[in-house]
Amino acid sequence: MTSLARFLPRERRSSRHAARFTALALTIALLPAMPAVSHAAAAATTAATDGPVLPAPSNAAMDAVAAMQPSTNIGNTLDAIPDETSWGNPPITKALFDTYRAQGFRSVRLPVTWDSHSSATAPYTIDPAFLARVKQVADWALSDGLYVVINVHHDSWEWISNMTTDHDNVLARFDALWTQIAAEFKGEPRKLLLESVNEPQFNNATDAQKAQFMDELNSSFVNIVRQSGSRNATRLLVLPTLGDTPDQTLMDNLSAEMAALKDPNLVASVHYYSFWPFSVNIAGFTTFNAQTQQDLLDTFGRLYNTFIAKGIPVYMGEYGLLNYPDYTNPNNIVEPGEALKYFELLGYEARINHVTTALWDAGNYLNRNTLQWRVPTLIDQIKSAWRTRSGTAASDLLFVPKSAPIAAQTVALNLNGTEFRSLQVNGEELRKGRDYAVSGDQLTLTAATLSSLVGDRAYGVDATLDVRFSKGVAWQIHVISNDTPVLAAATGTTSAFEIPTQFNGDVLATMEAKYDDGSNAGPASWTSYQQFTTAFAPDYPNNAIALTPAFFNSLTDGARVTLTFHFWSGALVTYHVTKTGTAVTGTTG
Repeated sequence: MTSLARFLPRERRSSRHAARFTALALTIALLPAMPAVSHAAAAATTAATDGPVLPAPSNAAMDAVAAMQPSTNIGNTLDAIPDETSWGNPPITKALFDTYRAQGFRSVRLPVTWDSHSSATAPYTIDPAFLARVKQVADWALSDGLYVVINVHHDSWEWISNMTTDHDNVLARFDALWTQIAAEFKGEPRKLLLESVNEPQFNNATDAQKAQFMDELNSSFVNIVRQSGSRNATRLLVLPTLGDTPDQTLMDNLSAEMAALKDPNLVASVHYYSFWPFSVNIAGFTTFNAQTQQDLLDTFGRLYNTFIAKGIPVYMGEYGLLNYPDYTNPNNIVEPGEALKYFELLGYEARINHVTTALWDAGNYLNRNTLQWRVPTLIDQIKSAWRTRSGTAASDLLFVPKSAPIAAQTVALNLNGTEFRSLQVNGEELRKGRDYAVSGDQLTLTAATLSSLVGDRAYGVDATLDVRFSKGVAWQIHVISNDTPVLAAATGTTSAFEIPTQFNGDVLATMEAKYDDGSNAGPASWTSYQQFTTAFAPDYPNNAIALTPAFFNSLTDGARVTLTFHFWSGALVTYHVTKTGTAVTGTTG
């Protein structure tokens, strides 16, 4: 038996990501309430299908950035604070770049945080040993024929964010860093790109100030690099929007600044981690639904219209999901099949819109110690999307209730411009007409086939089907024996409380929390659906659901809270908790 609690990645990302979406949270609060998750028919209807790419001007900068696709980050390493191995990754080796090159990557982004390796006072000298190490790493990548992007990374929130109150010193230090970096790398080949700053932000600044500071930093960066001469005179330089956010106003600001600079070798940069509620599993956004898809389609549409159509190349310097994959966490915060749909569509949209994309890999995709992919099915989907579309389905989970007679079940396919070819289990092809039927985008498994697949009907995944299409990678459907989960009464404290849970083969999708008067309960008071892991987390090996101290700290003392647990089978199970001081009581009645 296998468990769906596959390990996922901790990305060491600042709490600034949560703060960035405060306004978004308020917007979502005004949306219609999300319906209970009906996962047997979870929608993932992708509007776009495989087709011709959009037209785009051709110039030297556009051609070079196109040649960089696909790209990846060597995250949480040279950007780690204070040192290269401080955030859990081993030192970078030449073998790492050999591996990325062999896997089809054409460029790498080397995030670098200079704060711990340079003086905080004039003349802001960079430690020569660290500068030499950055150059050594860049040269290894270049020797493999890879394009390389070097930047100023977490300095953005370590000290650059203080520009509002310490303008002159921040700008002086920024200029001094780039003067030294430009001098060190001015002789490097054109395949080396320089990026001004990562996710720039400014504390307590007005919108006008933010726009001014962005203009100052980017313009100063371009002038310093260009004046350093040699190959820096025409080197491709990467300029971000404020926060690297693909907001239309921020992209318009960057486009205007690029026009004012009159430099043909500039590259626009944004980051994309999907629609935030889906990316972190909050507010009921458990599936890659129509709204989440539209957010992605709109983002690439804005990038195309604002930059690509005008001949300005776009380097999406980071993309992924904020909470998937996480190999340090035994729970899938984003359901793996829903994540695969996201990566499939993103790869397609990047391709037809001419956007070069850099996967944010902080050791969560490629194990830096073994140089092996942690989740092969995930990287296979990502790599396939560089070239073509893949078919998917409404879900990768098919539940067969153990307590009921086995009946035929139908799964909706998302063909995405492909055609259904075959259905396999353990490499053996099932017979169409006998074992299953296909009508348009509907795949129906017979009762006899399901009976054979579930075998002795032990709880959990009994079999995995491979749905094969005319192109792209196969879509896996996990056939699961289950019954409705059973929760039990418990007592505990606000710092340690677990609900005894017989999962019975089911998998937790999300949790709602409401007071008896119907108002929302929990840290995210703007929604009844609380954030996975932040408020609650399943513990499958120990048959429990844990409620976090953060969840209890947000509750009104003495007020009963009704929890509704949504499971991927579609089951809904209620539970009640009451906090009295530091004591917590949980009941099923």
